[in-house]
Amino acid sequence: MAEAANCTIQDIAPTLQTARQGPPNGPPAGTVFDARGAGGRANAAPSEYLPALTGLRFWLAVWVILHHICGKGMMLEAWTNALPSSLGTLIHGGYLAVQTFFVLSGFVLARTYAHVQWDRKTLGRFFTARFARIYPVYFVSLIVLSPFIIEMLLAPTWTPGQRISLLTIYLFVLQGWNGSLAVGWNTPAWSLSCEFFFYLWFPVLFAPLRNARWRMISAAIVAAILFPIVLDHAGVPWDWKPIYHTGDFVAGIAASRIYDLVVEKRVWMNRGYWCYLPALALGGWLIVHPHVVDGSGADLNTFLRPLNVALLVGFAIHGGWVASWLSGRVIDFLGKASYSMYVLHVPILWWSGRYFVHGKYHPPRPIAAMMYLTLVMAAAGLVYRWFEAPASVWIRARMKRLESSAK
Repeated sequence: MAEAANCTIQDIAPTLQTARQGPPNGPPAGTVFDARGAGGRANAAPSEYLPALTGLRFWLAVWVILHHICGKGMMLEAWTNALPSSLGTLIHGGYLAVQTFFVLSGFVLARTYAHVQWDRKTLGRFFTARFARIYPVYFVSLIVLSPFIIEMLLAPTWTPGQRISLLTIYLFVLQGWNGSLAVGWNTPAWSLSCEFFFYLWFPVLFAPLRNARWRMISAAIVAAILFPIVLDHAGVPWDWKPIYHTGDFVAGIAASRIYDLVVEKRVWMNRGYWCYLPALALGGWLIVHPHVVDGSGADLNTFLRPLNVALLVGFAIHGGWVASWLSGRVIDFLGKASYSMYVLHVPILWWSGRYFVHGKYHPPRPIAAMMYLTLVMAAAGLVYRWFEAPASVWIRARMKRLESSAK
């Protein structure tokens, strides 16, 4: 069994080690995984529920998962290669979903905390709610991975310092600040480093945009587009992913204000397809033909950022069959469970590799992929229903009891 485990680690880890190494062309999202479903509010005012955005989260998570299992040496590599090249390129671009998650994170937080008056108490509740939103499921992912982690760290090739460094990075969710790690235990977790960084700065970033009008919103979006370019020219290391993706988060906050202004007019309500359909079409075309941005001085993410704003505003406005489809009851639940899908799919992939690739079971790879996807969605639904949401509620309630006892 030990040999099989080592084989799995050696063969699968390089494929999973897709965290972005250089300029924004690298892989997976964001999370945003910040819908109303898991409860993550800290003294937030009630606001409308936008189901199409929750449904969108599910399909973004599926896109990330397909990106991983369609890569070189993975379960659906042959199937993907048999597809038309444009469709295969779209699937391989699943890492770009993470940028949309970051924009969605800013959008949702701006709506959830639009009327909060910040003071020491509300800040404490906000940060507690954000921790409760992210860390419990992430900790479950480390438990799922623990046999692989232990096996790898016990290998004589690792020094004590390297072992301590890796464990520190993973326990404190610092992957997004460290570039390429020697292991790929849970590569999408680099995006959680970004989320924690966004949460830390949210009250500051949101303040000038809380009641912004069109001029300020436009300035914020331009700044969000140019910010990574300025960082690059200033020589800021690409390993510092949370800083580079702050522009996505700010774009999401600006998108929330655009939605507010559109709602004020009411002319565009239920006509969101005028925003999201062109955004989907142009975004898909850019992903299939990324060479068109060559020589522009910007990368693909830069061009997709304003399209993500239009996408989210359009789905928030609602209207059209796509938005209605995303708002269906089943997709809505899967959207609420999408954070668990995102965080757990790589740990589950390690186990699938052990038993269905290098173990005694060898189903045809497409069947193995279907089994894997079914397992991921089932596990995510159970974890969301019985752990993620209850843990978030328990942590926030515990914080309130501590506040009361301190009075």
